[in-house]
Amino acid sequence: MKLPAHQPPPLTLLSVVIPARDEGGCIASTVENLHLELQRHDIPHEIVVVDDGSTDQTWLILQELEAKIPNVAPTQNPGPHGFGRAIIWGLDRMKGDAVIVMMGDESDSAADAVRYWQKLNEGYDCVFGSRFMRGGKVIEYPRFKLLLNRMANYFLKVLFALRLNDTTNAFKAYRKEVIDGCRPLIAPHFNLTVELPLKAIVRGYSWTMIPITWRNRRAGTPKLKLKEMGSRYLFICLYVWLEKYFSRGDYRRQLPHAAPALPAYETAATGVQESARDAR
Repeated sequence: MKLPAHQPPPLTLLSVVIPARDEGGCIASTVENLHLELQRHDIPHEIVVVDDGSTDQTWLILQELEAKIPNVAPTQNPGPHGFGRAIIWGLDRMKGDAVIVMMGDESDSAADAVRYWQKLNEGYDCVFGSRFMRGGKVIEYPRFKLLLNRMANYFLKVLFALRLNDTTNAFKAYRKEVIDGCRPLIAPHFNLTVELPLKAIVRGYSWTMIPITWRNRRAGTPKLKLKEMGSRYLFICLYVWLEKYFSRGDYRRQLPHAAPALPAYETAATGVQESARDAR
């Protein structure tokens, strides 16, 4: 596979940022399974779990996990609260030079987190998972939410001329320089899940896409409120779209020594390549 033209330095520490609000029924198993999987593959890591105003036993459970597992670094977002704000709180406090954003409800696969780390170490700036490419899988996805998901992602594919078909999925991996290069992050809610990858693509960071597995939560209640999020998603999409077409490259990544080639991505499953110029 063709790697990005600019080869970044080797990675030394993976941070996994997990926002959690009232996830007492599943946060312990999420963290423990993730830690065991990363440890089994000798991946240096920290697990930054952000308690975003929980009213159940989430914080108490996190403190108990911290006492047992040195890699766990729980923190409390004092407010204002929101899914995006919790992730940004964790990103501001992580120590790693790479980060995976992961859900606290066991819907994301720890095995896929390992694959993210391995792919980042090939030199990519971002690794985006897709549940809807060859090799991807969804388990017990509610039909109505699935329909809305596919419609929203098709809209983004057309609006930004992308091959990426699962932009709205939060479970993605980035090098720290991408996070820093996408600031300021302004989405306070679930719309951060589209702000981060779209900004990374528009600003010229290299990326690849791999198939992942998603499973519907088995404990707790979903936090995404579809009726509240429509206009917020649209705002962020248009905000980044305006940057793409009207900022004249003011926010694009500047490669060292004016490297002649633009970054490219290659999908792991299909081998399809697309230059950053085509995605612009």
